[in-house]
Amino acid sequence: MPKAVVCRELGPPESLRLETFASSPLAAGQVRVAVHAAGINFPDILMAAGEYQLKPELPFTPGVEAAGEVIEVDRGAAGVAIGDKVIVKLRHGGYADEAVVTPGQLTPLPSTFDYAEGATFLAAHGTAYHALVDRGQLQRGEVLLVHGAGGGVGLAAVEIGKLLGATVIAAASSEEKLAIVRAKGADHLVLYTHEPFRDAVKRITDGRGVDVVFDPVGGEIFENSVRCIAWGARLLVIGFTGGIGLARTNLLLIKGASVLGVRAGEAVRKNPALGEARIKALLGWAEEGKVRPNISDRLPLEHYAQAMRLLIDRKAIGRVALITRL
Repeated sequence: MPKAVVCRELGPPESLRLETFASSPLAAGQVRVAVHAAGINFPDILMAAGEYQLKPELPFTPGVEAAGEVIEVDRGAAGVAIGDKVIVKLRHGGYADEAVVTPGQLTPLPSTFDYAEGATFLAAHGTAYHALVDRGQLQRGEVLLVHGAGGGVGLAAVEIGKLLGATVIAAASSEEKLAIVRAKGADHLVLYTHEPFRDAVKRITDGRGVDVVFDPVGGEIFENSVRCIAWGARLLVIGFTGGIGLARTNLLLIKGASVLGVRAGEAVRKNPALGEARIKALLGWAEEGKVRPNISDRLPLEHYAQAMRLLIDRKAIGRVALITRL
């Protein structure tokens, strides 16, 4: 019988349970996917704890992205065939070895990717693309500061920032993470524990500051970022893994700067054309070998709590994948 990780009570990863379930018949227009891998994302952790903006009715299965093979197609589902290798986009439900979805939730798996790479691609790279292209409007020749550059979305921002022609300053918490960041093409590396990053930025830019800040961390990182920006800078708020940051409005005014919230999924729900352009660009880069998730850990489905803890404890470098089928 199919298996899924189920949240029956809100709490930490250890409160989740691996359960079996009976496959239900497809409804009109639906598709059944044999999931081979699922990506671990912070929204999964927050959702299971009841701390995310989306609060599914209990019980539910976490997981906003997966990848696998189409194994059943209702006659009303157009454009999909049995045997298609696909990425599955979800609001939740990815931590399972089977998913029932609509064709609109499927994206072709790039030929250059395995299933784990497909399952860890669109959430991070899609967020980075939306942040840098749609919200930040990063231009060739500008200077981009990426915080949390050793994480999944941070590494994606480094890759995409370089593809867009920016000079990338990447900051991370360990030498091990910075080694991967360097391999992704960052121009300058900053180790948080070595020197205050705002001092490093001023040194690297000869006092000018950066044009765009990509910040999935928040807290003091955001507050200090406002102190090392150039005129007209855009500060992109991706998340708050380090706490909520407070904006000093006088500093924003003096620099003519903007603070922009980034919600890649909600932006697509409100404007589907944005999502189509994003996926077309990302799939093109993937096929050309220009972008690829860095997966530091691949764990079996039953090790879901350990996999989620790798993100909570900031031990992952890039992405973590659950492998549901060999």
